[in-house]
Order: sequence, then C-alpha cells, then structure tokens
Amino acid sequence: MIYTSIENAKMKDLKKLHMKKYRDREGLFLVEGEHLVEEAYHAGILKTIIIEENHDYDYAVEKMYVSQAVLKFLSELETPQPVMGVCEKPVFQTLQGNILVLEDIQDPGNLGTMIRSAVAFHMGGIVVSLNTVDPYNEKVLRASQGLLFHIPLIVGDLKEILPTLKAQQYHILGTKVTHGKNIKSIEKNGLFAIIMGNEGKGMSEQIGEFCDDFVYIDMSDECESLNVGVAASILMYELDK
Repeated sequence: MIYTSIENAKMKDLKKLHMKKYRDREGLFLVEGEHLVEEAYHAGILKTIIIEENHDYDYAVEKMYVSQAVLKFLSELETPQPVMGVCEKPVFQTLQGNILVLEDIQDPGNLGTMIRSAVAFHMGGIVVSLNTVDPYNEKVLRASQGLLFHIPLIVGDLKEILPTLKAQQYHILGTKVTHGKNIKSIEKNGLFAIIMGNEGKGMSEQIGEFCDDFVYIDMSDECESLNVGVAASILMYELDK
C-alpha cells in the first residue's frame, strides 16, 4: 500500500510529531534522511520507516510507503529526502559517569553541538532543564548528527536533580568569567557535573548556589566571550580523562 493523500488521518498524526506537545504525548519523534534513520536503527529506537515510492531500505522494522507529495507534506526540509523514520523516545531514570547539565539553552544548533561534544569527550549523560529547547526538535537532531541516540539524556527540574547529584558525591562546576578557577587547574579526581547556562543570561544565581567551584577558559583579551556550544566543548575536552 502507498499513502498518496495528505488528508489521510495517519499522515496527519505523523505530521503532528513536529510539535513538542505531540512528541511528549505519544513518546515518539521523527527523523529525516538516511544517516539519522540508520543511527536510530542501530540505537534500537526506530519503530517505523517512511519511504518514498520507488525507493527501498533494508531495515527490519515496519515499512510505510508514501507518494512524493505526502513525503513533502511530512518533511520539514526544503528538499525532502526519500526516507524518514518514526522513533520511540528513550526513557532514562538515572545517569552514570560525568554529566553535562544545561540550563535553559534555546538555540537548537547549540544544543546539538553540545550533544556531539558530550559523546566525543566521554560524558556519561546529559541533563537539560525544563525550559531548554526540546532535544527531539528536528533541528537539534540534525545538529547532533544522531549522536543524541548514543548518550543518556534526562529532561527535568534542575533544582531537584542537582541536590541528588551532590548527594552522589558529584563535584559540581559552574562557569563564571570572574572569580573562577582556570579549567586547567581543576583536579580530575571523582565524578563531576558541569553546568552551562542560557546563551544570553548565563547560569542563574539560583542554580549557581549548587556549584562547588566555578571555572573559566583562559583566552585572549580581544575575545569577550565564546558561544556556549564552543565553550562547553572546550570544558568537556579539558575535563576528559
């Protein structure tokens, strides 16, 4: 069977997965393109593959064939690729290893960059605040290049999660340009959680109260600040054992 009508109820339901409230309600999200579909499949979260007619892909999951018009209707890309996937959102209750904590990150590209770097530099997991951009937003997924599927991630209230991390003997690091320690001077003994704040406001004072130390990146006086994704990547690299 080939779905040819954008008025089909099933197609309309799939289209709704581009909205966060439906992703949260259904526990599902969409990926677009061969690379992300393949990454989702290998991560074991690919539930259904949506394929443009006259194409085929060899994945051991449910297949749904659609016309070019329907694929264009479902896609968020200017030039739709011939394959999409419906994926199940993984659920994590606990994290192990070093942790990246993100407070109210708004830019999908920044979040995607930090996810990629967290995987690259062996972080054990990521915690994002309730007001951070949805990690399953299609722009975040593309920016992360599918590496989101390879690291545990929890969305929650940082005021509840950070005390739990402290009770587990995590050394909590915040970022501060003044009155902080050079990141190179931080001892790498034990587990750490590093907090990155909002692009415009930085880390809030309320969240800063949970920090055991504050760190900064030594750089040229000509540069006032770094993009949060770049800064987080440097910090995770420096703290990687």
